[in-house]
Amino acid sequence: MATAIVATTYGGPEVLSPVEIDVPAPGPGEVTVRIHATAVNPIDYKRYSGAFGTNPAALPLRLGLEAAGEVIAAAADAEGPAGAIHIGDEVIIRTEGAYATELTVPAEKVLPKPADVSWEVASGILTVGGTALHMLAATGVGPGDTVLIHGAAGSVGSIAAQLAVARGARVIGTAAADRHERLRAYGVESVEYGPGLADRVRALAPNGIDVALDTVGTDEAVDVSLELVPDRGRIATIAAFGRTAETGIKGLGGGPGADPGTEIRRNAWRELLDLAAAGKLDVVISKTFPLDEVRLAHEFVIDGHAGGKVILLP
Repeated sequence: MATAIVATTYGGPEVLSPVEIDVPAPGPGEVTVRIHATAVNPIDYKRYSGAFGTNPAALPLRLGLEAAGEVIAAAADAEGPAGAIHIGDEVIIRTEGAYATELTVPAEKVLPKPADVSWEVASGILTVGGTALHMLAATGVGPGDTVLIHGAAGSVGSIAAQLAVARGARVIGTAAADRHERLRAYGVESVEYGPGLADRVRALAPNGIDVALDTVGTDEAVDVSLELVPDRGRIATIAAFGRTAETGIKGLGGGPGADPGTEIRRNAWRELLDLAAAGKLDVVISKTFPLDEVRLAHEFVIDGHAGGKVILLP
């Protein structure tokens, strides 16, 4: 038997509970993974909050989308996107129900974990990193661009900022004052959000902003982006989906009418894992919680100021 976290009904973190689950032996093309770290993502709590509906038939609801661990059993034909998978391999898995101590999953959902990447980083890099890569691709960020990133110290924003700098762009990032030093270490020019943001950005970039990436979803982020970026096709949001139709900016991800960027996100691991293993991409781990403290972990994330990835440790 193993342990998994489920939402027993719809509501807040109080609906989350551990349950015992059977973990079947791997069938053809499957592997069993002992989980060492599992990432918390905003979509996890949105699913049980009722944001996507409250279908009682979906309960109890298994949570989690990505984790990292060690293969403890594997079918002889188990082969993932990077090749054959064997017992003892350190891996990353992308699958629903990742809040667990053990899982049996199709090998196609399993990727190799680089030895130089920690369990915590490995479990939390793919969703946020894939989102960041999608934002850059959708807006065509490249050398010579001046890019404004709203929420540049967050888990998606910080990766987008680092990748944009690596592509030769100049990056201006909004963040609370206590996170400016970290952004400067990435080569980002930091600016505090709040009233007067557009004027502060203009003072830094009098020649204008080419691209704006919104990771926070506030009206301020959208309105300032519209004010400063001439081409609305180079403004993208992963949160303010209610503003996309009226403004013509790009909605990216799982929101209504958004571009899911499926292929970009599915293949993002190829670039992200190499960069992380080489020490060229910093994935900030804000805090870790034991799996049985999942309610506290979600309260911390829902508060909105995690400043990095939150990880559950079974």
